[in-house]
Amino acid sequence: MDEPVYLYLTTTGRRSGRPREIEIWFTRHAGRYYVIAEHGQRAQWVRNLLAHSRVRWRLPAAMLAGHARVVRPANEPALHAAVQARSRDKYGWGDGLVVELAPDGGAGADETASSQT
Repeated sequence: MDEPVYLYLTTTGRRSGRPREIEIWFTRHAGRYYVIAEHGQRAQWVRNLLAHSRVRWRLPAAMLAGHARVVRPANEPALHAAVQARSRDKYGWGDGLVVELAPDGGAGADETASSQT
């Protein structure tokens, strides 16, 4: 697979207001990026993006900005299942809270990043 293993997600600290970066596994689906929080809403980065949905993320050849949101399985069961399946295929693991990263500019931004990776 020629897709990078990690992306680097930067959230804004909910109390400090300072940038907080983590390295995390990710998958792509339908022009969006998805990450999974093993510890759900207990994860500090999830708490940060729930307070400030504006995020940035970088890959080896691209820097993207956009908004993050939690994908609720009760509201979007097909999307939730698809993202978990993609994660299982890529990493052998896919349990946890699914978070969608939607780049500014929609699919066009994703295509730019895809062509550079």
